[in-house]
Amino acid sequence: MKIAIIGTGNLGSSIAKGLIKNNTFTSLYLSDKNTVNVDTYKTLDNVTVTNDNVLAVEQSDMVIFALQPKHIDKVLESVASKITNEHIVISVAAGVEIPRIEGIVGNDKNIIRVMPNTAISIGKSMTCIAANGIAQDKVALAQDIFNQLGTTLVIPEELIQASTVICASGIAFWMRLVRATTQGAIQLGFEAHEAHELAVQTCFGAASLLIETGKHPEQEIDRVTTPSGCTIEGLNAMEHQGLSSALIQGIVASFEKINQIKKN
Repeated sequence: MKIAIIGTGNLGSSIAKGLIKNNTFTSLYLSDKNTVNVDTYKTLDNVTVTNDNVLAVEQSDMVIFALQPKHIDKVLESVASKITNEHIVISVAAGVEIPRIEGIVGNDKNIIRVMPNTAISIGKSMTCIAANGIAQDKVALAQDIFNQLGTTLVIPEELIQASTVICASGIAFWMRLVRATTQGAIQLGFEAHEAHELAVQTCFGAASLLIETGKHPEQEIDRVTTPSGCTIEGLNAMEHQGLSSALIQGIVASFEKINQIKKN
């Protein structure tokens, strides 16, 4: 697969890193007016770093537009004439719906919205995928690419906004929880590097348990809590301070914000 990424900011460069790490292409074009995040890839075989978006489109089968919503219209307009019915157009721009893209490149084009997160750079992304009617037979191909960079879930487009909050913004939410656990461990007497390792590995273990056993979180919680024990004491104290409520409120606030972005 000949792939181009237009936009090499944090997410675009993360996708590029994941593709390169897994060798998931026959050729890869990385295009941006500022390529500082991907300049180190210039020397790699079959990787081209360029400022020429048109060239990147012409030399690709799949074009991934990793752009901010405020920039995507202008960039799409500049390359629309080069996008053919054979191209697979993938957008990771938050809040930019498929009809908006169709309005620029044509509703006869294969258009897929993909929402990964920055863990794609290490092949651990949770990536959600939605496509227009024309591109339904291309979804499996998109999954093949992104399954090599983590896990994928095909969803209706109306859920892409919510998936952006849970999966993309969610990386930051979980990082903050890990950071809070680290701070707690330091207060209990651990050195900072020890506290960080304890928090990260425990978080990894918790997620791995749920993935490998398929159990509900409460089932695993029940295995840890004992009558009158320290775990239930801690959990109840956190809930009294609004842990679950605060997290849910944050998710909803983030969702409301992304819907404002869509309207604008």
